[in-house]
Amino acid sequence: MPRAHDTSEPTLRVLHALAAQPDSWHHGYPISKTTGIKSGSLYPILIRLSERGYLESRWEPSEKEGRPARHAYRITASGQQFLREQAVLLQTLQLRLL
Repeated sequence: MPRAHDTSEPTLRVLHALAAQPDSWHHGYPISKTTGIKSGSLYPILIRLSERGYLESRWEPSEKEGRPARHAYRITASGQQFLREQAVLLQTLQLRLL
């Protein structure tokens, strides 16, 4: 069965991690630690999911002076619905989700 391009294992890991706390904003580094996805793969996934309406993103000022602002992400209702639709695939892949 061919898979849609949005249903890679890393993409589903990101959505699952954000769905665990859907009302919270998350930064890339903790998402990377939770999912085990390295930044070189993670940030393109976050951008793509945001462009497709599965995530909201916003800039947040740094808590430490002199540090740059950071992007924060949270899952949207559309992202949660997409993840529910992929439940069968999640079971098939037998992902080790935290």
